[in-house]
Amino acid sequence: MATNIYTAISLFSGAGGLDVGFARNGFNVVWANDFDKDACLTYEANLGPHIECGDINTLFSKLTKYKDVDIIFGGPPCQGFSVAGKMDPNDERSKLIWSFLNTVQIVKPRAFVMENVKALATLSKFGDIRQELIKKAISLGYFVELIIVNSKDFGVPQSRERMFLVGHKKRSWTRTFEQTIQLFKKKPKTVREIITNLGKAGTSNNNRICNARITLAVNPVLRKSPYAGMLFNGQGRPMNPDTIACTLHASMGGNRTPIIDEEHLFDNQPSWVEEYHAHLISGGRPRPFESAPSFLRRLTVDEALQLQTFPANYKFVGKQSSLFKQIGNAVPCNLADSVACAARELM
Repeated sequence: MATNIYTAISLFSGAGGLDVGFARNGFNVVWANDFDKDACLTYEANLGPHIECGDINTLFSKLTKYKDVDIIFGGPPCQGFSVAGKMDPNDERSKLIWSFLNTVQIVKPRAFVMENVKALATLSKFGDIRQELIKKAISLGYFVELIIVNSKDFGVPQSRERMFLVGHKKRSWTRTFEQTIQLFKKKPKTVREIITNLGKAGTSNNNRICNARITLAVNPVLRKSPYAGMLFNGQGRPMNPDTIACTLHASMGGNRTPIIDEEHLFDNQPSWVEEYHAHLISGGRPRPFESAPSFLRRLTVDEALQLQTFPANYKFVGKQSSLFKQIGNAVPCNLADSVACAARELM
C-alpha cells in the first residue's frame, strides 16, 4: 500500500474495478458516480458510500466542491465504439466521453485517466472524434498521451486491449505515462490456475453457476484453433484452460457465456473440444442433434470475477445477468493497479 494519499474522483465507476486499483495504490476517492443502480450498490458494498447514482450530466453543480482534486479517472460507456457492440458514434452513450472532459473542465484536477475500447484509438472512422478529444484536453491545459495496453501484460489472465487517454499538468518528467506503466508489468496466471483454485462449479467457493444449455452448431465455423470458430450455438466459446482467457464481455449470460470442460480441467481427461474439433477438421460430420456432454458447462460468476482479478471477497449485487454485465464492464483490478501506480509516478 502506497503511503502518499492523493485525492480522486471516479466517473462511470461501475462495480469499481478501476477504483480497487487506485484505492490500493495511494488514492482516496472522494466522490464517484454511475448510472447503473446495481453497480452503484455493488460499489457501495465494497468501497464505501461516496458513490452517487445518476446521470453525470445532471450532477455537474455538485462537483464545484471537489475542485483541485489530484486526479479524475473513469471509463465512459463504450458500446458506440466497441467492436463487440454496434460501433455507432451517435449512440447517446458515446457522447459521455465529452461529459468526462466537461467534469475535468469544472474540477481542474492535476491529472486525468480516461479508459475506453481500443477501437476508439485505432479505427479511422473514429479519427475525428479522437482528434477532438485530444484537442479539447490540450485546450484545458493538459499534456496528453493516448496509449493502448493489453491487460494480459499486467497480471490479468485475459487478452483485453484497452485505450487510455491520459492528461497531466506536470511540465517536466523523466518518463511518459506509457513508459512508466511498463514498469508495472506482471505475468498472468492461466485459466486452469484460476479456476482450479476456486474448486468445481457448485462447490462453496464457486456456487453461482450459469445453467444455460450447451448445444452443438448445425453448421460449425472452423478455425485453426479449437477454441476459435463456432462449434456451439450462441456466442459463448470454449476456453483453453492452459492459457489466458479471451475478452470477457458485458454481454455474458445465457448462451453468450464462455464454456468450460470440467473433466479436462479437474480430472486431466483429454479435451472434448479438441477431439471434436479434430473430428470436424478431418472431414467428420457435425453432430447437431447430439447433446453436448454433461461435463461441458458455462463459466460461473465466481470464475468470471477471478478472471477479472477482483478480490475474492468482493460482493456483487443484482441478478445473475446484472452480475455478468457488471463484471464484463469492469476494468480488471490488476490492470487498474498498474494504471494507478503509473499515475502516481506522474504526480
